[in-house]
Amino acid sequence: MSAPSRIEVNHMSKPFKTPVVREGPWAGLRTLFSREYRVKEAVRDISFSIEPGEFVGYIGPNGAGKSTTIKMLTGIRHPTSGTVRIGGDSPHRDRRRVVRRLGVVFGQRSQLWWDLPVKDSFDILAEMYRVESSVKRRRLKELSDLLDLREFWETPVRKLSLGQRMRADLAAALLHDPDLLFLDEPTIGLDVSAKRNIRAFLKTLNRDFGKTVLLTTHDMDDIEQLCGRVMVINHGRLAYDGTTRQLREMIGLPTVIRGAFHIPAPSETESLPFRIAETSESGVVIEGNRQDAKAMDMLRELSRWGETRRYSYGGPGFRRRDSSRLLA
Repeated sequence: MSAPSRIEVNHMSKPFKTPVVREGPWAGLRTLFSREYRVKEAVRDISFSIEPGEFVGYIGPNGAGKSTTIKMLTGIRHPTSGTVRIGGDSPHRDRRRVVRRLGVVFGQRSQLWWDLPVKDSFDILAEMYRVESSVKRRRLKELSDLLDLREFWETPVRKLSLGQRMRADLAAALLHDPDLLFLDEPTIGLDVSAKRNIRAFLKTLNRDFGKTVLLTTHDMDDIEQLCGRVMVINHGRLAYDGTTRQLREMIGLPTVIRGAFHIPAPSETESLPFRIAETSESGVVIEGNRQDAKAMDMLRELSRWGETRRYSYGGPGFRRRDSSRLLA
């Protein structure tokens, strides 16, 4: 029998039909008698498996099919074709068994009760999952120690900051001690400090408690810092499945850095781990391979050339990023 938290997806597809909006005179009447639909395949023939204890990133552009995949894995939607199994069970047919194995966090929606204090939401969820009182108290103490929940224990959910709400949502998803955690944009909108705290907690869950985590995000720092494996979905299809390092090597080379200086760049650069691609009175453009030198090493070398007004960097597949974010 499959391990409790093993995910198995085979040839999963999910198309959606949307009505075509007619234009012109009598459009509404014509639509009433003859309606046309446009079919979009949100997910197309996707197959993968995730073993217990893995931390997997699931990334792609808006509309690529990430959230639809998560909804099918959790049983909120069911695939039109193909199969999904969580520990051998179907999420939409064996919903009660599967739900006890899952913890789910949607970054833009909360599972907590908006007008109730945080502790009351936990009481309700414990009853829903039939968590015994003694077990609930022990788990809440553990989660409170890890996530520092006591500071807003009595606060209504609607008055929490975004970072506080995310910590409370993570605790709520873990109250019944699931094997597997699905996270859909858990750091969206958070400040740098809140992101750092959430990432540290997720690392602890995976490393020390053995939780299997599937993370969807647009933040590449989440992927870099948390995930050993990453899957890329685009136009509903699985475009890549491999290690984070391999993906970085595929799409992050070369690194291109622009620097603006008060003095010209030096002429001798043969010993440097990059080449000067362009120079002018106001600055320089360099290109370097991340396999030979990290971006921070290149920036450190550039800083020796003189007082710097501004840096920016980028590479194939990435938008250019400003130095203020790089150096934060």
